[in-house]
Amino acid sequence: MQPKLLLNAHQIDILLHRLACQLIENHRDFSNAVLIGLQPRGIYLLDRLKQRLVEDYGRDNLTVGKLDITFFRDDFRRSSKPHAASSTEMNIPIEGKDIVFIDDVLYTGRSIRAALTAIESYGRPKSIELLTLIDRRFSRDLPIQPDYVGRQVDALQNDKVTVEWKATHETDAVYLLKDIL
Repeated sequence: MQPKLLLNAHQIDILLHRLACQLIENHRDFSNAVLIGLQPRGIYLLDRLKQRLVEDYGRDNLTVGKLDITFFRDDFRRSSKPHAASSTEMNIPIEGKDIVFIDDVLYTGRSIRAALTAIESYGRPKSIELLTLIDRRFSRDLPIQPDYVGRQVDALQNDKVTVEWKATHETDAVYLLKDIL
């Protein structure tokens, strides 16, 4: 079955502007905020949000990090294939800071639970928020909800939502791939 286009590049750009404005509303000058992209796919959203915040809204004092959660996942040892860790770039202080986790798709919530465990290795933040481009709201295994959402998508359990970025594909797009039983 052909993937269904949920968001095209123009729609994603509009969502990025809205999410950037929401971050500005809550974090003003970002003096106490740290934006953390969750590896591997959240870093593309982080990079694009950072670009919007700097170029369009003049917020050039952003503190950002990239966090790998591979070995903090609760399903880490349940897979027969070897896991490949991504790089972690957390050379920033987070003690007492307002953290914003950034990921492309919120599905079961297990990645966020792993990020909450992983961030403890770097200190104790003042607060933690979650920003996600796509919220698969009816698929949660854990009681985790985003603070900032680009779009909510209702998909069946075996369906897949994929986000493609210009950095790795021809264009920005979000697709729904239906599971054929």
